[in-house]
Amino acid sequence: MYDLVVIGGGINGAGIARDAAGRGLRVLLCEKDDLAAHTSSSSTKLIHGGLRYLEHYDFALVRKALIEREVLLKAAPHIIWPMRFVLPYQSGLRPAWMIRLGLFLYDHLGGRKILPPTKVLSRRSSDKLGPLKPHLVKAFEYSDCWVEDARLVVLNAVDAKAKGATILTRTECTSLEADGGTWSVGLRGEQGADQTVQARAVVNAAGPWVETVAGHAVGRSNTAHVRLVKGSHLITQKLFEGDHAYFFQNGDGRIMFAIPYENGTLTLIGTTDLPYDGDPGEVHISDSEIDYLCDGASEYFDTPITPDKIVSTYAGVRPLYDDLSADASSVTRDYVLSRDTIADAPMISVYGGKITTYRKLAEGVLDLLGQDLEINASAWTEAAPLPGGDVPGADFERFFKDVRKRYDWMDPSLVHRLARAYGSRIGEVVNGAETAEQLGHHYGAGLYQAEVDYLVRTEFA
Repeated sequence: MYDLVVIGGGINGAGIARDAAGRGLRVLLCEKDDLAAHTSSSSTKLIHGGLRYLEHYDFALVRKALIEREVLLKAAPHIIWPMRFVLPYQSGLRPAWMIRLGLFLYDHLGGRKILPPTKVLSRRSSDKLGPLKPHLVKAFEYSDCWVEDARLVVLNAVDAKAKGATILTRTECTSLEADGGTWSVGLRGEQGADQTVQARAVVNAAGPWVETVAGHAVGRSNTAHVRLVKGSHLITQKLFEGDHAYFFQNGDGRIMFAIPYENGTLTLIGTTDLPYDGDPGEVHISDSEIDYLCDGASEYFDTPITPDKIVSTYAGVRPLYDDLSADASSVTRDYVLSRDTIADAPMISVYGGKITTYRKLAEGVLDLLGQDLEINASAWTEAAPLPGGDVPGADFERFFKDVRKRYDWMDPSLVHRLARAYGSRIGEVVNGAETAEQLGHHYGAGLYQAEVDYLVRTEFA
């Protein structure tokens, strides 16, 4: 008998499983595909407050996200790091006073301590406007953070397992039936093997499939609905030098980012906001979205962004809570936790949310289940590093200098990638090797047998 079964191996499901296991609950997480296989690896890869949400007066969400931004930065400085964003002033769109006011609030709503504040740039004071069209002579520069989104999911799952949770990938929830205060959860593994587990409570964190999973629960009343919104991205040839990103305002009121990607060798451009009613597992970018993103970026970059510059694309579906907004881009990004009790057995369904606020969402779920599961342990994740994140002072650069000396026999690009991916656990990956040959078979692109073995042993590969 489990205390809690979590359905869905995206960021919300993994975060909930980690929090619950850390409070001593018996937890099982099932994911029908792989961890972070869908929405949670298809984001714009930012830990941010959501500057544009201020326009929708969503101050509570922005404040919550801004506070979490620094909490997560300290918890995982190897996969999350600060990034400066350049917002060019474009005459005829949002007035300068509105941008200044928004950035002032952005700097102060969340009690910023680590990240540097906003400043004003000009072509005379900064070369960051160099790649942009000549008429763009002024910009505002502010702080947010970049995140390796799929790694964030995996590290939450790794920590959940370390605290006793059972993590089952390639395992689909096929049925939910409640009786006498207990859930019977039907599971089907990759080879078609069926099993049934018992649980005192269920959390439905299936993302775009949240209503499909909820439909398995006999007698459930539909108290909330998901609204699927597609977000697509372009990966292009490198468009500019530097480790900063750009925040562009589009003429239709939406916004767009251009971000250094893969150690600055490429550029990531996104995203779109379109209603989606297809299969969430088959989502892909459309020709019209490619045109929209190219045209939007070309409004700012001096060199036009054309399809021949595109290296790759990806798209994801955001499972937002349907607040009945007319415009997909204005639908709330905050989460809604919907509770149902069937035959005295509780189920929480998770709607919406952002990567940035996943940890607070998990705390909210545990608060809702506190009485049902007789949870006595208090919230604990705010000050707890994620696996590999126990870097002194959350200072990755100083940490990497030490790692570089320790593995001076390793190719610099490889040791940097391993340090970023695994942080203080890099030693467990290298596993005592002192030469490249001792890392085992080289599969190409810097992937050695030692890392493969670690991924199988520790990270559910």
